[in-house]
Amino acid sequence: MQARRGELVDVLEGPALVAIRGDHGVGIVSWLADDSGAEAEVRALVVAADARGHGAGRLLIDEAAAALRGAGARRAWLVTTNDNLAALALYQKAGWRLTALRPGAIDEHRRSIKPSIAFAGEHGIPLRDELELTRDL
Repeated sequence: MQARRGELVDVLEGPALVAIRGDHGVGIVSWLADDSGAEAEVRALVVAADARGHGAGRLLIDEAAAALRGAGARRAWLVTTNDNLAALALYQKAGWRLTALRPGAIDEHRRSIKPSIAFAGEHGIPLRDELELTRDL
């Protein structure tokens, strides 16, 4: 379960794609369209540590966008955290734009809905804020 936008969501609810290398899964992207189908949230993008830097994340996010576009979605959005530097680089290179900053959102989630959220994230960066990115499809 992931805390974002003030609620807990199951990131595996909805369609997903898996990246396979050899006979092993090395990554997954999942999404969920709204009731109209015009907009969708990319809920998870995860690539195994030993598979990073070889294009799996970019392939997954691009294929998810193509699948959403093919299903009639016009816009996609996602939420990440202030410490997730590699993901922010990946998303922006793939055409996603920063559209919202919610300062202190992670602190609030930790207090209200998910106390297990760590206080520090990648590179020891204090985990405090949500960043939202969108992409027109």
